Amino acid sequence: MNIPPDLRYTKDHEWLKAEGATALVGITDYAQHELGDIVFVEMPKIGAMVEQAKPCANIEAVKAVSPLYAPASGNVIDVNKALESSPQLINQDPYGKGWILKVQLSSPKELDTLLSAQEYQKLIGA
Repeated sequence: MNIPPDLRYTKDHEWLKAEGATALVGITDYAQHELGDIVFVEMPKIGAMVEQAKPCANIEAVKAVSPLYAPASGNVIDVNKALESSPQLINQDPYGKGWILKVQLSSPKELDTLLSAQEYQKLIGA
């Protein structure tokens, strides 16, 4: 299981990569593996406010639909438009081309509540 050490994680299997006052968000390698083939991603609108630990998007796979929970609160400033035509990018590259949204963080101290790579690794038993 790929668990990059420079990211933060949630117990619901989302990752966050802080870049100053903004953050990229996606689902972990573990999550995409558990979901199976991803066929559609319903993303929030640019400008929408997301709240930490609340659903902000839906990921539809062949066998299930799963909510994406916001790892941190903020304003959606970008979404990965490539996922509209190629949602399988999440399966192929969950930490790169498969990112889902970008958030302008409203409360950066929320990042302190997220798991480190080591803590996430323990959570999933990897």
